[in-house]
Amino acid sequence: MKPVQLLGLAFGAAVFAGFVTLMSMGFFQTRPADQIQRALVVGLVAAGVTFIVVLVSVALMLLAVDPAKVTATVDRPLLLPKETPDAAAPDAADAPEAPPADGGPEKPRS
Repeated sequence: MKPVQLLGLAFGAAVFAGFVTLMSMGFFQTRPADQIQRALVVGLVAAGVTFIVVLVSVALMLLAVDPAKVTATVDRPLLLPKETPDAAAPDAADAPEAPPADGGPEKPRS
């Protein structure tokens, strides 16, 4: 993401949160001036907090992504260990299983 996109996303979320807060506090209804002012202050606080939280959280999530791996082709399941043979491989069923690393009892053969 470009910095402008990141700021735009955070700004959009802040506007939405501020608008929802203003609507829920009755800012657009006929109310006394002190209630309107309180609603405006709470709406601005909600918008500011949302802007900062979205900006920081999305920026931190973007730091976790390696740009070189974004376009890389993945040809195996991601959650399997690298040394485990694929179930789709034709010789995977014939491959002998390795004994447990902890020295525990082996799985019974059928």
